[in-house]
Amino acid sequence: MSSVKIEPTWKKALNEEFEKSYFTDLATFVRNEYLTRSVYPPAKQVFRAFDLCPFDKVRVVIVGQDPYHGTRQANGLSFAVGEGITLPPSLKNIFKEINNDLGIVPFNSGDLSRWASQGVLMLNAVLTVLANTPTSHKGKGWEQFTDAVIQTLNTQKKHIVYMLWGKYAQEKGMMINRADNLVLESGHPSPYSAHLFFGNKHFSTCNTYLKSHGYNEIDWR
Repeated sequence: MSSVKIEPTWKKALNEEFEKSYFTDLATFVRNEYLTRSVYPPAKQVFRAFDLCPFDKVRVVIVGQDPYHGTRQANGLSFAVGEGITLPPSLKNIFKEINNDLGIVPFNSGDLSRWASQGVLMLNAVLTVLANTPTSHKGKGWEQFTDAVIQTLNTQKKHIVYMLWGKYAQEKGMMINRADNLVLESGHPSPYSAHLFFGNKHFSTCNTYLKSHGYNEIDWR
């Protein structure tokens, strides 16, 4: 699958993955879905999380489940939405925790490319979804691919901060080497479990860890 259009450092890091049969099957399935049905995010944004955050720049990984399934919401970054779109409840709660933790007010834009450009990989476990049909592309191969992404980071890089919110993300992070990285876990920021998310102080803890290892802090605004 040398035709995969993804940022060059990621293409090099994941080259073997693109050649595996499951990924060939996944690519065929996804291509057909985009040709025949309404799928989010837009095709050019499927690998946007990688395109905005090159492999060698990754300092933080925020794991989500699958893209938003409403019109113009999904933009390829976990928890983010397109510019000008109303903030979803989970993202509102993330911004609220940032304000409570750091005493800053995040910009009123859910795009979050401003975080990605600083080294925050905003990784959904599943990278595509049918319009108005949550988890519709679950079990098609994306999970194996994004497991490989985390494993590649785990074996080739150190001192990454992983933010794992909710049981699904925490299971996704089971393979992470806790001795060489910082793994932060709490409840999911959705309204159903936000009481287990608020007060986790992940954003200040993340910046303290990065600074202690000689990296720039993330501006979470």
